[in-house]
Amino acid sequence: MAKKSSGGGFGKLLLGFVLGVAAVAAGGYAYLYFGKLPVAVSDATFPLEKQLVGIPLHNRIDSEKKDPPFGISEDVFEGGARVYRAQCAACHGTPGHDVGYAKYMYPSAPPLWKKHGSKGVVGVSDDEPGETYWRVANGIRLTGMPAFKHVLSDTQMWQVSLLLKNADKEIPDPVERILQGR
Repeated sequence: MAKKSSGGGFGKLLLGFVLGVAAVAAGGYAYLYFGKLPVAVSDATFPLEKQLVGIPLHNRIDSEKKDPPFGISEDVFEGGARVYRAQCAACHGTPGHDVGYAKYMYPSAPPLWKKHGSKGVVGVSDDEPGETYWRVANGIRLTGMPAFKHVLSDTQMWQVSLLLKNADKEIPDPVERILQGR
């Protein structure tokens, strides 16, 4: 009498794999369903969350940023101040005036006219204008920073980007008056 060969080994392996994937999926669903994810602004961040989001953002900006099509002048700053006052000041403040609720946003909206860090950099004045332009044009997912490329003209986005690049320098009086709403 001939022995039967055992062909069930592969079937058991496949069944184990399928059950394992199903268990991981069910566990993930249960984790999401029972609300254990940090979704409130006041919740602690995931481990390495800022690093994980920052790496692709910086790489994308570096690969797509452009140089400004024009230089700086008081007219450029005045145009940038008008755009900033209308579109940016509500979240990012103006010189000498922070926005109280900005620190309760997640992530908090940085005050763009205030010194920060160990080097005392003002806002994003240490960033290249092309990096700020990219952020203004495209926004940043999951931060509250909207994309303005369908709201503002290319010139307006460059004006505000160049103004912010120079936020660490003395602002001409007409530009200051625009920023303060006077």
